[in-house]
Amino acid sequence: MAVAIIVAASLNDSVAVRSAVAAIIAGTPLVLAAVGEVHAERSGVMNLGVEGMMLIGALLGIVGTIAGGSPWIGLAAATAGGAALAAIFAVLSVSLRVNQVVTGLALVIVGTGLSSYLGKVPDPALTDRGAVQSFDLIFHGGLAKLPLIGPLLFGQDPVVYISWLIVGASSYYLYRTRAGLAVRAVGEDPATADAAGIRVSLVRYVHVIIGGALAGMGGGYLSIAITGIWQDQITAGAGWIAFALVSFSGWRPWRVLLAAYVFGALSSLNFTLQALGIKIPSDLLSMLPYIMTIVVLIIVSATSSASRALQAPAALSTPYIRESR
Repeated sequence: MAVAIIVAASLNDSVAVRSAVAAIIAGTPLVLAAVGEVHAERSGVMNLGVEGMMLIGALLGIVGTIAGGSPWIGLAAATAGGAALAAIFAVLSVSLRVNQVVTGLALVIVGTGLSSYLGKVPDPALTDRGAVQSFDLIFHGGLAKLPLIGPLLFGQDPVVYISWLIVGASSYYLYRTRAGLAVRAVGEDPATADAAGIRVSLVRYVHVIIGGALAGMGGGYLSIAITGIWQDQITAGAGWIAFALVSFSGWRPWRVLLAAYVFGALSSLNFTLQALGIKIPSDLLSMLPYIMTIVVLIIVSATSSASRALQAPAALSTPYIRESR
């Protein structure tokens, strides 16, 4: 028995297991933001403003945690902030039919500038404050100490489990329910969906706001649980990676989960190599997730079979004008 405990402890403390745990944690903000974008794009709306929504979520996550004394209050504030910004985007892109690319890029600029400004308003500024309280682990003791699967499945904080539930629920909703079929119909052919009695604008509004809420939640988790502090442009392009994950995951939530963890592993590669005693410049390692994003997109675009399998919704980024039916 004692030998088994020692073996389990040594396995759980190995570089491979610890790196896998770090990959899950680092990939969770991407999972949340990318699954939210799946909802938006399946309804036919391309939201390029994910980065800005994550930044607002990250800021409000820290502010809410400090003001409310609980990371859950911070996460709720982050989610609400992302949803509010997404609602503005929905008004512009769905109701006013403003170009979705331009609107999304504008929201990135707004989110970046607004979060930077608001982070300096308090006295002392958020950048000068210590780490905030993070989420407590659910499982302690026996389950978390099981060999291999213990740290991976039972050594996570509650938000990781929430992200898994969101992925499962989104996959079931979009591909196994009538409401999900309606969403996909709106994304493929809004005119036909409208003729069938589906309220196209309402569907798009709801799913754009869901996407923004999840992006805000991802930003809040990043600032509360991963960094614990606020700094300008804290997302460092995570919103753009989340946006790219959607396309080469084929708009499938479960594929998004796996792809996000791969990029999470790349993001935490610096920790892994340091543990192995391998010295590579950290600036080079920090580039890897973005280089991999470009490489994967090139491969997907260049491979005809992959392009067919990963085709975007037909009406993606196309405003729907009912009178033109």
